[in-house]
Amino acid sequence: MYSDYKCPNCRGNLRLGHNIILSAIKNDKSGAIIMLHPELGNYSADYHKETKFNEGDLVTFYCPICHHDLSSHKHENLAIVIMIGEDNKEYDIYFSQVAGEYSTVKMLGEHVELYGKHSDNYVDYFNLSMMS
Repeated sequence: MYSDYKCPNCRGNLRLGHNIILSAIKNDKSGAIIMLHPELGNYSADYHKETKFNEGDLVTFYCPICHHDLSSHKHENLAIVIMIGEDNKEYDIYFSQVAGEYSTVKMLGEHVELYGKHSDNYVDYFNLSMMS
């Protein structure tokens, strides 16, 4: 299944090949380019070997094109990007900015799908009408 990802601000394409490309700034102000796996629920990521993410670090994600802060209005620990699915529908994708926390929410209108073992951390911030 192929999905594209876009910045919610500039609508620039964030997917390159088999990755979603974002810039990231850790709470200690160090930065990195990070490549996330595009499959929802797959939390593998690639980044430079000198970059260290410790569990619990807050990592703020930015669009590498317009440098917009991707932090969500739903919760300070969540970032948001837009996913264009194979059905050509636009989904809001919320994902945790906390290192080691596996939580992703796929949202279309009032319908949501939850991914990751920590998704319960944020369920109160979304309408839970599950997608079919």
